[in-house]
Amino acid sequence: MENWEAAYVAGIIDGEGSIHLTRMHNSEFRRPYISVASTDKELLIYIQSLTDGLITNKKNYKPHKHKNSFTLSIKKKENVFNILRCILPYLRVEQKKKRAQWILNNYNQVTSRNGKYAPELLKEKLLFEEIFFKL
Repeated sequence: MENWEAAYVAGIIDGEGSIHLTRMHNSEFRRPYISVASTDKELLIYIQSLTDGLITNKKNYKPHKHKNSFTLSIKKKENVFNILRCILPYLRVEQKKKRAQWILNNYNQVTSRNGKYAPELLKEKLLFEEIFFKL
């Protein structure tokens, strides 16, 4: 991703996106996740070409009142980390900047590769999540 593209994506994430931790399955711990919601599918297709995410349609319960809405979801850890590294210098919303930095600096240190946690590492993992949600 070029610098100007990273700056553009950062602006979209600052305005319409979210950097968070989410569970993909009930039995799993949370993992980093980036999403962008918009009624402009063309915009999301462009960002998808840079980030390799998945676009889904949101159910429109009042089509006579609201435009159709779409969400770009980026779930793969490598993609999330690459995007966060690229956009971090350009993020302007303080909470999103802090969350991106927190994930980049701490997530790998508290995450077990096989998903199994010794009591000490489990404590660190839960503390990581607690601190993240307070940012």
